[in-house]
Amino acid sequence: MDIAMVAYPSVTLLVDLSEGQGVVYETRGRHERGSVVVGLLPGDLRATGRGVGQLLQIRLDPVAAAALFGASAELSGTVVALKEVWGHDAGRAEDRLRAAASWDERFTIAVDILGRRLGAHPPVDPQIAYAWRRTLTIGGRVRVDGLADEVGWSRKRLWSRFRSQLGITPKRAARLVRFDHAAHLLAAGHAAARVAGESGYVDQSHLHREVATFAGLTPTALAAAPWLAVDDVAWPTSSPAGASTPSCERPPRPRRDTSARGRRC
Repeated sequence: MDIAMVAYPSVTLLVDLSEGQGVVYETRGRHERGSVVVGLLPGDLRATGRGVGQLLQIRLDPVAAAALFGASAELSGTVVALKEVWGHDAGRAEDRLRAAASWDERFTIAVDILGRRLGAHPPVDPQIAYAWRRTLTIGGRVRVDGLADEVGWSRKRLWSRFRSQLGITPKRAARLVRFDHAAHLLAAGHAAARVAGESGYVDQSHLHREVATFAGLTPTALAAAPWLAVDDVAWPTSSPAGASTPSCERPPRPRRDTSARGRRC
């Protein structure tokens, strides 16, 4: 398995349930093995491994991630071993999930584990939570000055608090959300020119530059990225570009809208 992972507007928890060597993550010359937390904007990130492995992927809204792991500023741009964040609890969580008899049971256990840890850290400011939700709702097509006015803060205060609590500036967050919207459309087979217009880019060249910034790819290559194709909940079940990942199978899941995903690679 060798898959390039694409930036996504969430903090991603990947629990490695493999019995063997497991999955190795590489970004910016750094390697991590086993269960990891992937912060926002991790850079050029690849997941590699040999043989058969099993992963539980949980995508977390940055607001929820802050409650589970602490201020996301410490995670942004990085891939951190789960044991560095949760200590011995990471191993206990892995053991519970690995011993489960089915993926349905694993999803139930995952919800319980996360639920018990919610509140372990101070929540983000309500104004920051609102600003993030607002950015998501309108697809990243938002001005920082407008967000500041909506929450009743100065632009400087919103910028500072947003960055310290979510690990990303409001402007960068808007760009990431807009890129994500464009990536959905590209993966669904829409032409780049149309995607640029529908996603709020000035022109097609602007879209190309942003895709290169966030994914290191062209729009055409992004549409066929295996990391997008294997996730049939966040992305279309199949891509007209013919994207596929024969080295990964998706075990049955209890429902299509769950935030936890199981993979056998």
